[in-house]
Amino acid sequence: MINRRSLLGAAALGATCPSWSQFRIEISGVGATQVPVAIAKFRDEDKSGQSISAIVRADLERSGAFRGIDASGPMDETSQPQMAEWRSRGADALLTGSVSRLADGRFDVRYRLWDVVKGSDLGGQSLAVVAADLRLAAHRVADAMYEKLTGEKGVFSTRIAYVTRSAGRRFALRITDADGEGGQVALQSPEPIISPAWSPDGKSVAYVSFETGKAVVWVQDVASGQRKAVANFRGSNSAPAWSPDGSSLAVTLTRDGQSQLYVMGRDGSNVKRLTTSIGIDTEPVFTRDGRMIYFVSDRGGSPQIYRLPVAGGNAERVSFSGAYNISPDLSPDGQTLAYITRNGGGAFKLMTMDLGSGKAQSLTDSSDDESPSFAPNGKLIIYATRAQGRDVLMTTTLDGKIKTRLLSSGADVREPTWGPYGR
Repeated sequence: MINRRSLLGAAALGATCPSWSQFRIEISGVGATQVPVAIAKFRDEDKSGQSISAIVRADLERSGAFRGIDASGPMDETSQPQMAEWRSRGADALLTGSVSRLADGRFDVRYRLWDVVKGSDLGGQSLAVVAADLRLAAHRVADAMYEKLTGEKGVFSTRIAYVTRSAGRRFALRITDADGEGGQVALQSPEPIISPAWSPDGKSVAYVSFETGKAVVWVQDVASGQRKAVANFRGSNSAPAWSPDGSSLAVTLTRDGQSQLYVMGRDGSNVKRLTTSIGIDTEPVFTRDGRMIYFVSDRGGSPQIYRLPVAGGNAERVSFSGAYNISPDLSPDGQTLAYITRNGGGAFKLMTMDLGSGKAQSLTDSSDDESPSFAPNGKLIIYATRAQGRDVLMTTTLDGKIKTRLLSSGADVREPTWGPYGR
């Protein structure tokens, strides 16, 4: 069996399903070049029900690019900080802000960012949001601060999807903020679900549900909960992957016998076979330009990663380090491959490979890693693993130095996939 992803969750509920927020963040590791930043408590944030400053700080620290500096007492966007004092505390940047309730019931979240080293005002913004979007506003503040200080887009306001299994064999597909909080149940069932995959526009999720007694690929609209079975052929239908333009899906089907790769329209039309091999071909992922597909095959005797032109041609083997390599995912720039390898001791480890040089490195000390997925800026990877007897989600920087455990209560958590920009 090539695909060792667990069978976790299925069967649709509508968009009215209850929210679920049982995560907290545990960050470990030390980065080599972290920027020291002070996040002052926002004035009146306690009255909003959300600690905006704490969310921003957790976001930035989780990125691995920043480390927090203690900031005593609230400061709002109109404050004039004494730069010498903040420099003496070791801060390179300072964030201040406020939260106030507007007459229409919304909240006005304001912030200002300061370059402490240069003593300059880096600007600010005002975000008017309903109470339910206060966490999202905090993530957007963190995104703005991350981009201003690094020159690259932040991913804190993006979303992740993952599958949980709770007591009594109850499965659910959940969609949450990138930190695992603020989520909603998209699907739940006593039957399994595997392989969730975001559409490029972030409006739909494809997944495999076993609710009819076999593996069927569904596409579901995230906002409305409406869904359609797009691959329900004879045999097994699995491993959906979106093309970069969102018009088609690559899937693994057994309708003609062996598990092989096919491509079809996002509505299930125009099915075309891509591979014809003596092995099992599965776990496809498109390159950013849509011209190639990376996938897993045991055609050479053991599972390895290959790539194949979508227009047709011969498959080329990509992974050579290790006898068992599965679950590929490509970085947004197409330069790095994340995957899972099984080492000689039987441990499953998260790896990355520089596709230019072929050099591979291990990122974790754990032994049961699964399902790596890149953040849309390519700076973090989310994956599933086991810790203290539970299935949990982790994020890691690409050098493996900063890891964040998304700690949940009451459920095993698997099958993460990181959504795109555009929320």
